[in-house]
Amino acid sequence: MASALGGSTPVPVCVAALLIALGVRAATVGGAALKPEGAVENGWAVINHSMALVQRMEALLAQGNGSDVILRVQTVSSDEVKVVQAHSLVLSLQSEVFDDLLQNRDGSTLVLREPPECAAVFDKFIRYLYCGEIAVSLDQATPLHKLASRYRVWALQQGLSLYMRQHLASDSPGGHVVGWYHYAMQTGDAALRDSCLQYLSWNLSAVLQSAEWGSISDDLLLSLLQRSDLVLHSELELFEALEAWIGQNQPGGLTAESALRAVRYGMIPPQQLFRLQKQSPLLLKYYESVRDLLFLAFQFHAASPQQLAKYFDVNCSLFTPRNYLSPAWGSPWVINNPTRDDRSTSFQTQLGPSGHDSPKRVTWNALFSPRWLPVGMRQPYGGEHNGAVQPARADPGAGHPRIIVTPATSSADFAGVSFQKTVIVTARQQGKLVVRHVYNFHQSTEEMGDFLAEADLQRRGSEYLIDGSLHLHVVVKPLYHSLIVARK
Repeated sequence: MASALGGSTPVPVCVAALLIALGVRAATVGGAALKPEGAVENGWAVINHSMALVQRMEALLAQGNGSDVILRVQTVSSDEVKVVQAHSLVLSLQSEVFDDLLQNRDGSTLVLREPPECAAVFDKFIRYLYCGEIAVSLDQATPLHKLASRYRVWALQQGLSLYMRQHLASDSPGGHVVGWYHYAMQTGDAALRDSCLQYLSWNLSAVLQSAEWGSISDDLLLSLLQRSDLVLHSELELFEALEAWIGQNQPGGLTAESALRAVRYGMIPPQQLFRLQKQSPLLLKYYESVRDLLFLAFQFHAASPQQLAKYFDVNCSLFTPRNYLSPAWGSPWVINNPTRDDRSTSFQTQLGPSGHDSPKRVTWNALFSPRWLPVGMRQPYGGEHNGAVQPARADPGAGHPRIIVTPATSSADFAGVSFQKTVIVTARQQGKLVVRHVYNFHQSTEEMGDFLAEADLQRRGSEYLIDGSLHLHVVVKPLYHSLIVARK
């Protein structure tokens, strides 16, 4: 049989067996190159039989025709063995690790030892090498990723990593995001690690109520507690969940103390702090470890922020709000038909988190504009109409969404306080409502430049829309500022 690459060079036996098994015949005569199938004088046509080829490859694997290597897959810590009749050409083409193993094998059998979870999906993995496709479930993603990494099948590894990032919201009995995060930490997959951490942070209220919360490791717990972008109802909700986690996992004293010191007690109203101080078994046990933080929190609630700022650094995390969903901090906002006219709403929040400011209310006006134009894109004023200068009309389809949040009135109470606004965008993924994006700004989302930049709101089936509506939650976070350098 002549080679398609070099005239009379003989084809290796394994290659010839594979081609015969697939039903492929010699495609050259005397070294002459083949023209693409379907070629004509004045043009080219592409005839695609790739699906038929995939089917033949799958049948080749199933039937073992022309097999020249036997894979003996032994399960670690078990007597279970799987035997796969394979073809060294396919394995070598798809995996450099298999190529090395096959070149150094002794005999026709290659013995592989795999952990139970990987051995269970080894058939799927080998089928991918033959067919280039694979059906994946949530519980199979990690063992398949391990196999792809071990045998250096990079395309499959990247595809599985993308699959995991896109299926964080999928339902599973015991949860899977925490497990994927820990796996990403072990393998150094930074993209998967960050995606898992962001998902857990933005959907923390739901995670706290799930079975997955108890499976969080010490390190992941401490990483979450340090973040200011956690989306949850209140700091009290976080403390109660932490109390349950410590009760279930019984960590070492150092971990428990570090976790308790990461709670932002200044964000818990004083009447609730008094109750926790007297009734929480966890605080009673570790009271000495957090006494200074509780004392500072009570001072924070008792004094005016201006007075406190003369002596303490009020810019520390203890006095920094997270993304709280309770009514005192913001309001949900459902925008129907978000591609049409401007929409507006009003809501109230407490002036600040301290007990001194919590009774005071600030009224906010929020404006949503579906087709706002940045300054650089706006047309200049021009043209006269009945003696008056009229603004030039912009293309109604141009621009992108924007939200402006401003106080309805000004007050002397605002001195020493700045307000960070946060817009939380909820969307439906894998049939579940999840936080899709969190945007932070001072007054307008114009400051960000990427607000809903990827959302195709014109398409009713957009993944950013729920039954044709845009679901938002606007949070206002008051931040106090030190007036002078704190005394040492």
